Amino acid sequence: MAKALGMIETRGLVGSIEAADAMVKAANVTLVKQEKIDAALVTVLVEGDVSAVQAAVDAGKEAVNRVGELVGYHVIPHPDEGTGSILQKDGKESVNPESKASEPKPKPKAAPARRKKTSSTSSAKEETKQESEAN
Repeated sequence: MAKALGMIETRGLVGSIEAADAMVKAANVTLVKQEKIDAALVTVLVEGDVSAVQAAVDAGKEAVNRVGELVGYHVIPHPDEGTGSILQKDGKESVNPESKASEPKPKPKAAPARRKKTSSTSSAKEETKQESEAN
C-alpha cells in the first residue's frame, strides 16, 4: 500500500475528470482508479507520499469547484494494509493498469457458433400449406 491514499468525490463525470487531471499534474501521485458510485457520484483515488497526496487533493478540490460539484474529499496518511484489500476486491474500473489495486479483467467468452439454415423451413411451409388446404 502507498504511504497515503487521497480521495475526491464529485457529482458528475466532468468534475471527476478535471480533478484527476489536476491531481496528477499538481504532485507526484499515481492515479489508482475512478469509481462510479451511482448515476451521479464519482470518486477518484490517488496514492503517493503523504505531502504529495495532500497537495494533489487540494489541487483537485479547486479544479472540481471550477467545473462541477465537490461532494467530499479525504486523505488517509499511512493506510493500513486492510484498506488496500478494499480497493482490490470491489472489481470496479481501474484507471492505472499497473496499480496494485487493479485486477486482470476476465477474457470474454466466445460467441456460440451459428447454426446453418436447412431446407426444413421450406418443407415446414409445404406441410402448413397442405394442412390449410385440407381444412
